[in-house]
Amino acid sequence: MNTLRAFWNSPIGPKTTHFWGPTFNWSLPLAAAMDTKKPPEAISVNMTAVMCIYSALFMRFAWVVRPRNLHLFACHVSNETVQLYQLSRWIRAQRGYDQKKEEAAGEE
Repeated sequence: MNTLRAFWNSPIGPKTTHFWGPTFNWSLPLAAAMDTKKPPEAISVNMTAVMCIYSALFMRFAWVVRPRNLHLFACHVSNETVQLYQLSRWIRAQRGYDQKKEEAAGEE
């Protein structure tokens, strides 16, 4: 009971935005993880790149802010990982399209 009370009253507990911000922010990496089942043609490279930059900036923020917000940090590490994976899928798909175009041009 004391552990629960200590968490409830802590500077990063459920009474603060340090808790609820990251909790709702988890929707970003979860949505990106669900998008990994979609074809790479559906990936918006601009939005994925922006999400990579956003997560990198907020990872630093979560590390520097006092009290240090490891919940937010973990959320953005997860988002950065999934977004970089999506970006790599798009790059691999583009390379495949370029190779197909070269092969088609070579056959003509």
